Amino acid sequence: MSTLGNILWFIIGGFVMGLSWWLVSLICFITIIGIPWGRACFVIGKFSFFPFGQEAIERSLISGEKDVGTGAFGTIGNIIWFIFAGLELALIHIFLAVALFVTIIGIPFAIQHAKLAGVAIMPIGKVIVPKDVAASARKAHTEKIVAKSKNKT
Repeated sequence: MSTLGNILWFIIGGFVMGLSWWLVSLICFITIIGIPWGRACFVIGKFSFFPFGQEAIERSLISGEKDVGTGAFGTIGNIIWFIFAGLELALIHIFLAVALFVTIIGIPFAIQHAKLAGVAIMPIGKVIVPKDVAASARKAHTEKIVAKSKNKT
């Protein structure tokens, strides 16, 4: 089902959104100081081309530990990103989500745009993985938290 969704998505707008992300990525790379954001945009651009069956989650859930992008510097990076490009990309995704949601048949595509809008707001520290990997990472993280809380009592 996700293959069919990805094909339809690509045809009716995913191609344009992916190219939009790559254009922002190119602009970020040209500025040199924007290379970390450019890399994130490139990855999210690939995600925008074919979002069905994939999910963006915190990198710390996969690696099990904090790093530069998931800590304080990542937060600062996300704030800078939001001011200069994140808000605009998120608004485009939200506008398209609302337009597709109204059509009823476009609801699955509207959900994908809403998901991408969330990523557009805070892309630093995120990684794109298949849905089953994301579910496993969340489960392992939750089990780790539960084990820690049991040890404290």
